Amino acid sequence: MNNSATDALEEGPLATCWRSFRRNLRELFAEDVYRIWFKDLRPLREGDGELVLLAPNEFAALWIRDNYGTILEKHLTEATGKTVHIALEFPREAGQEEAGAIGNSSTSKTFQRRLSAIRRFDETYLINPKNTFENFVVGAGNQLAQATCLAVARDPGKAYNPLFLYGATGLGKTHLLQAIAHATLEQRSKVKVVYTSTEKFTNEFIKAVQENSVGKFRDGYRKVDVLLIDDVHFLSGKERIQEEFFYTFNELFESQKQICLCSDRPAAEISRLESRLISRFQWGFVADIQAPDLETRIAILRKKANSMRLNLPEDVLQLLAEGVCTNVRRLEGALNRVAGYMALTRQPIAAVEAQRLLQDIFREEAARVVHIEQIQRRVAEHYQITLADLLGKKRPSVIAFPRQVAMYLSRLLTSHSLQRIGKEFGGRDHSTVIHACKTVENAMEQDVTIKKAVEMLQQALQ
Repeated sequence: MNNSATDALEEGPLATCWRSFRRNLRELFAEDVYRIWFKDLRPLREGDGELVLLAPNEFAALWIRDNYGTILEKHLTEATGKTVHIALEFPREAGQEEAGAIGNSSTSKTFQRRLSAIRRFDETYLINPKNTFENFVVGAGNQLAQATCLAVARDPGKAYNPLFLYGATGLGKTHLLQAIAHATLEQRSKVKVVYTSTEKFTNEFIKAVQENSVGKFRDGYRKVDVLLIDDVHFLSGKERIQEEFFYTFNELFESQKQICLCSDRPAAEISRLESRLISRFQWGFVADIQAPDLETRIAILRKKANSMRLNLPEDVLQLLAEGVCTNVRRLEGALNRVAGYMALTRQPIAAVEAQRLLQDIFREEAARVVHIEQIQRRVAEHYQITLADLLGKKRPSVIAFPRQVAMYLSRLLTSHSLQRIGKEFGGRDHSTVIHACKTVENAMEQDVTIKKAVEMLQQALQ
């Protein structure tokens, strides 16, 4: 068999499966995506459950690995019934003998060994190989959270237990949780780590009840060393799941096992969450993650661009960082679009072209940004009270409830902390804001008229 970088593999079960699977790629992806990234991919060699694909160049290999690698592995694993790992190589420049490798280096093999330790029951649950502390850009809004997660990974179950992280969507909570898993297993390969979401925890418990295997379910979660749970705000209103999670939490905590939780809001703001769980979530260390400032966003873009071997002018980086400011995931999506455009045209991009290419993203982003002052004015106008009364000390219900609605919407539609919101409402403290949010949520559940009014205000502001 010829293993040179320019000859494709003509035999082997994984290569055969790949050729069949390519027919499905047009259904999985848009035609232009297929044409740019997958049309020229060829199987190069295979062995030990790994299929090496030959990409036309280094940029394509990096792009496919970072953006489509997990999807390809998932579908090939399902098609073959065995775990398949994808690696990518690309032809070297003329005069160089060997192909460049992406994804089958010693680092990749170390990662695969690490994944074997992240097990639940008899299955392996993958975590994103890119979600490490090394790839996390630290700024003013996430510095405390990052440092705490690093300390947890170094000494799980000790100083910060439980650890509760909260922040808006797309700011890096999942990245930090998975970074804890990576770092913990690098130092202690035999430690049992479980990373999951609240939704998966719920679905697995329901399945265990249906199949009369609750004991096995409990062993899978209660006999671990580090439990990482994402999106715990989805426990809201699920009384039976809350009870199960309560006993799981207690057993792990009493055994001095590490518990790390993520939510899009503070524990006290999760509606219909039992008080005994709220108190336990607050036992250890609570850290919030704020939206990154301009300098941090530029650093995130620069780090991501470097990993993609993408050379972007400073004015283009500045344009992207200024145009997308509320969500890191959305920021990376804008960068991916620019990278795809450059790969397609094979030309560098100027700021004017980037502005035109991303105008829809910038327009949507601008519409998403809501300021507390806008909320205050809109609510005061709706309830026909003065802005001075809304921000003042008066407490009659015709003023107090609109004030609480404005606080609730400020928490819902902005990324500001509780302390900042309280300050903007006449210097009130964070507990007042929490009380306001709970009062409005309860009122919306009990009175459909109030619910419609608050939702109408939300839509108007957005």
